Parts: sequence; structure tokens; C-alpha cells
Amino acid sequence: MKELYPKTPDGRYFVVKGRLWRCSNPALDEHKRQALVDDLMSARRAVHHASANSPEMARAREEVDAAKRALGERGPVWWDDGVQDFNRHLAKNTPYAAWFARQGAD
Repeated sequence: MKELYPKTPDGRYFVVKGRLWRCSNPALDEHKRQALVDDLMSARRAVHHASANSPEMARAREEVDAAKRALGERGPVWWDDGVQDFNRHLAKNTPYAAWFARQGAD
């Protein structure tokens, strides 16, 4: 069965509609990771309920960003081998192109 969101062989990214999205830092312990995911979901709900351009919207977006940074999905990369970050790049335009082509994705 084909994965809905395949992960790159190195586990750094998953792919949605041909675009790479950075995975959470696998070094986070499960309790910490779950707490951060809970924070992220709460902040996303706040974004959904806030009025456009309101102080509440700005605060909620800051909370989303903070949670994603703490998870390792934004900001400095969580790996330490010096490899470039390809977050949000099209997989076909990265060193993952051959791997992605083998996935049979659109």
C-alpha cells in the first residue's frame, strides 16, 4: 500500500502534493512531542476562530510558529550533518528527486 504522505529515506521530510515538509525532530521524547502537538492544535484552533487582522489572530499565529519551531518543523534544522534544508521545496527540484520519482506520485 502506498503511503499517503511518504517520508524521505532519511526521515527529514514528508511529501504533500510534491512538496517537502520538514518532519518533527525525532529526538524529542514522546511526552514532550505530544505536549507540543497539543499546543500546535490549540493554536491552530485559535487561528480558525480569530478575526482577520485582529490582535488575537496575530497572537495565535505566533503560537503556531512557536510550536512548530519547538517541534523542529521550522527554524534551525534538527540534524547536525550540515545538509541543506529543503523545507517547502518541490521534491523534484531537490536531491530527493530520484527517490520521489520512484514513489509514483503525481
